[in-house]
Amino acid sequence: MVNENVEQNYNPKKYRTPDGVPADIVMFTLTKRERKTVTKTLPLRELKVMLIRRKKWPCAGMWALPGGFCQEDESIYDAATRELKEETGVDGGHLEYLGVYSTPGRDPRGWIISHAFFALVEEWMLEHRQASDDAGEVGLFTLQEALEELELAFDHRDIITDAYLRIQQQMLQTTIARQFLPRHFTLSELYQVIQTVVPEFKEPNFIRKITSTRSRQGILKEVRDEAGNPVSSNQYSQRPAQLYMFTDHEPLLSIYT
Repeated sequence: MVNENVEQNYNPKKYRTPDGVPADIVMFTLTKRERKTVTKTLPLRELKVMLIRRKKWPCAGMWALPGGFCQEDESIYDAATRELKEETGVDGGHLEYLGVYSTPGRDPRGWIISHAFFALVEEWMLEHRQASDDAGEVGLFTLQEALEELELAFDHRDIITDAYLRIQQQMLQTTIARQFLPRHFTLSELYQVIQTVVPEFKEPNFIRKITSTRSRQGILKEVRDEAGNPVSSNQYSQRPAQLYMFTDHEPLLSIYT
């Protein structure tokens, strides 16, 4: 009886609700450009983020993260998934929650609480994207360009910075590198991807450690043909290099070991 009275007396109009809850997405990709050299070598890779130039108020003419407002009949994750598909054509892939951004005054339209996500998207899905009706143009920018040279809308510089730090952490602590590699790859390619995202990463004994360290065993396995023979590639090297692939194993690593 008490619960029924509480329900009857509850009036949602007594409580202020946000003026909008958007899902903003930091879309990362690794671009690849072949080098013009006499000998075979790995291509040049750069980490880039996709931004849109806003056409309308607020922040007209400024660069911003793609995203959109969450609808009443969907969760914030569903909204991010929808926006990712609309912006890139990607249905699935790596989409992960980053955090909530709610600093008062962050958006001139009112009390707008944004939930940010980051996505790792293949280059070909982003490089020829067309702007939607409410965007002037779409661009791919390096992190230096985005964070130091562009005028960004709202608090999107903070969101991009946080997302960059998150994927750097995950690049060193998880197998997230698989999102930027073909299914079969050499260890040199894996090392290059890690260094592209985390330039400070230096490990001269990388190949030995990744294939022999006990806590990391099971992350990778050698690619073999139907007869069980090792499969190699000399696409980016003079001598054939063994191909590897990620397994589904995710090791539990500790800072104390």
